Amino acid sequence: MNQLRTYRAVIIGAGIISSSHLKTMANHSRTELAAIADISLEKAQAAADAYGIKAYTDYKEMILEEKPDIAVITLPHFLHREASLFCAEHGCHVLLEKPMALNARECAEIIEAAKRAGIVLGVGHIQHFLAENIKAKQIVESGQLGKLVAVNDRRYAFYFDEKRPAWFLDKALSGGGIVINLGSHSIDRIQWITGEPIAKVKASLTFYGDRGNVEGSANLLMQTQQGTAVTVNLYGYRGAPANETEYLFTGGSLKVAARKGIWISGPKGYEPLETESFPDAFTAQWDELLAAVERGERMSISGEYARTVSAVIDAVYRSHDTGTEQEVEL
Repeated sequence: MNQLRTYRAVIIGAGIISSSHLKTMANHSRTELAAIADISLEKAQAAADAYGIKAYTDYKEMILEEKPDIAVITLPHFLHREASLFCAEHGCHVLLEKPMALNARECAEIIEAAKRAGIVLGVGHIQHFLAENIKAKQIVESGQLGKLVAVNDRRYAFYFDEKRPAWFLDKALSGGGIVINLGSHSIDRIQWITGEPIAKVKASLTFYGDRGNVEGSANLLMQTQQGTAVTVNLYGYRGAPANETEYLFTGGSLKVAARKGIWISGPKGYEPLETESFPDAFTAQWDELLAAVERGERMSISGEYARTVSAVIDAVYRSHDTGTEQEVEL
């Protein structure tokens, strides 16, 4: 039996989300974690010391010296395009944190560069690997609850916390506020679980944050290509947190709370459902990327799919700016 190959990997960006990727790759039997780069030597060195790898302050130098098979990019949004193009140019497969880029146009540039270079491009839409979302998708696809009629999603979290890095609150660097950062999770899970791409958006945003120039809330009235009504409410001011989605069908309903559980309608209201035992979400995501690199398997988190999420976000901002409903431009 042939021994499975080990892949050499690096991380570009030592921000908060990098810790999940570091842990995943360091513990993965088929991954050699080689190095991490960040413009802050202190942050890069701290991560490097924790995992016994090399620290760089220049990711381009790291790619050229380490010659990794795969790079995980966890940089601020405005740097996603540049870093992805550089990695593709040097034949390095990419796992790019969401949102894929500042807008769908940049996504298209990254996708084209990946195709030219013949590299695999994945985007970190982690919602695809959460047990409760996998269970919800299975139920939707089974048809046991009938026809999907509507989806209601809400995500409440204080967005202007002092611990949030300043670049998140600068539209030129982040692409926007709560919509592009947290709303991308809502848009993604709705599209992926239902299998229905968003087609139209009518959006209303508010800008009451005490830091930066990005939106702090959004009310999104959307419609899928199949005609299903979707409502997404994002709230980033002080208040009680929430992160859940209801799927309403002709024969029942589902409620999914992120990383908490899933419930199905019954005679006495919502009743909890058991979920199967799945690998850690970041491990499952990494396994999917390796399968694409090694065997060309299709990814649910491909660049092409991730671009559809960015296209919906673009339509949200156009709708607010114009005050009119906007079609999603794919």
